[in-house]
Amino acid sequence: MTAAVDQDRREWDVIVIGGGAAGENAAQYATQFSGLQAVIVEAELLGGECSYWACMPSKALLRPVELLAAGRDLPGVRELLGDRKLDPAPVLARRDAVVNHLDDSSQVNWALGAGIDVVRGYGRLSGVREVTVTGPDGTERVLTARHAVVLDTGSSPAIPPVPGLAEARPWTSRDVTNLHEIPRRMVVVGGGVVACESVTWLHGLGVEEITVVEGAPGLLARNEPFAGEILERGFAQAGITVRTGAKVTAAHRAEVNDAPVGHRHGGEVTVTLDSGEQLTADEVLVAAGRRPHSDDLGLETVGLKPGGYLTVDDQLCVEGVEGNWLYAIGDLCGRALLTHMGKYQARIAGEVIAARAAGRPLETGLSGRHADIVDHDQVPQVTFTDPEIGSVGLTEQQARDKGLDVEAVEYDLANLAGTYVLRENYVGRAKLVLDRKDDVLVGATFVGTGIAELTHSATVAVVARVPVPVLWHVVPSYPTVSEVWLRLLEELDKRRRG
Repeated sequence: MTAAVDQDRREWDVIVIGGGAAGENAAQYATQFSGLQAVIVEAELLGGECSYWACMPSKALLRPVELLAAGRDLPGVRELLGDRKLDPAPVLARRDAVVNHLDDSSQVNWALGAGIDVVRGYGRLSGVREVTVTGPDGTERVLTARHAVVLDTGSSPAIPPVPGLAEARPWTSRDVTNLHEIPRRMVVVGGGVVACESVTWLHGLGVEEITVVEGAPGLLARNEPFAGEILERGFAQAGITVRTGAKVTAAHRAEVNDAPVGHRHGGEVTVTLDSGEQLTADEVLVAAGRRPHSDDLGLETVGLKPGGYLTVDDQLCVEGVEGNWLYAIGDLCGRALLTHMGKYQARIAGEVIAARAAGRPLETGLSGRHADIVDHDQVPQVTFTDPEIGSVGLTEQQARDKGLDVEAVEYDLANLAGTYVLRENYVGRAKLVLDRKDDVLVGATFVGTGIAELTHSATVAVVARVPVPVLWHVVPSYPTVSEVWLRLLEELDKRRRG
């Protein structure tokens, strides 16, 4: 596609390299009230990973799985469903509609409508406030920023250095969210969020044999241990094999093809584990971490070392570069590899750029607009498995490792009236982690159907440091899952009074 601006233009106030969700937000917030002009340089699709290959397609695939599971657990519905399974064709068709059939025209129209220009091509730094763009036809164009350059180049799946694994062309997150063929047997390498969500929809779409290989002692190792334990039990009941504490030591695929994203990349794959066990599958999904796109970004032209995550301050300025003109947001700065966190960082960076351009003082601190606060041990996240897993802040162990005087309280969500009406056999648990010294929440975890929206109330409590006595006056509606707040406080009160 051609550029969406005058090809002869060379200068803007703000240049954003990378048009993912965070990059779009940075351009918007830098310009919408300031009179500044911005351009986004994007080599692929405007909207980035989240819109086309991550958040949006994955949730489109998970929603039908969730509805079917809940329906099977409700009398009057389960009888209608019987043993019927999902129909993959319409599920994949809706996924395609959600990602606009990988067409970013609507995103480009949004940008242009907001007064943000778009240049197609691969952007690299080539000097102070200077970006060289290599266009689709190979021609180069040098752009200059009057005030700021924002880097939002994201990350890509990391393939572990296992003999034969890269050569086997395994699936990565882009393949599994944009799958067009459903293999009969799969091995999933990794036990984090991407792996667990993928397993959920792969099983729902009809993959008959799934084996998860995770090197950590349990799934979702960054969460409270009970989250991974509940999920692993659910996987086992569904016939999914989980090998925790196991590592892949070799992979072999005799026949490898050049099939595009979402299609099988060859014949059978044999994966060898450190125990000597060999697993044979039709496809392997590698979901074992990500690496930042910083190797070919021209960082050396501004005195930085290529590769790795960029270190930024609380205004998202890249450290080691003088002049407060270079910013890094999203996955590239490595603080929290989540779309909503990248957008949060982008809003701050955009506001900071506008304020500095106008010569206004920055408003820092929790009530200010110009400081990154939530990235510091207050990050929310939802894993859309069955059951859902929501968390914010620190786990109990993380809090103890930081030297906090920790108090924790848990509650079985199945004991709530609000959960019983959701599912007949509800499975879930909730946990709060408190700093005893200040009597405030520093972490919360919820596992169960319908808890995704509940996570935000916990985020408010953690970020605002709402004192526990005040939480007693935050009345939950009945009968909803949010009643767990009252039950957790009651459990805490019993312990303190007892």
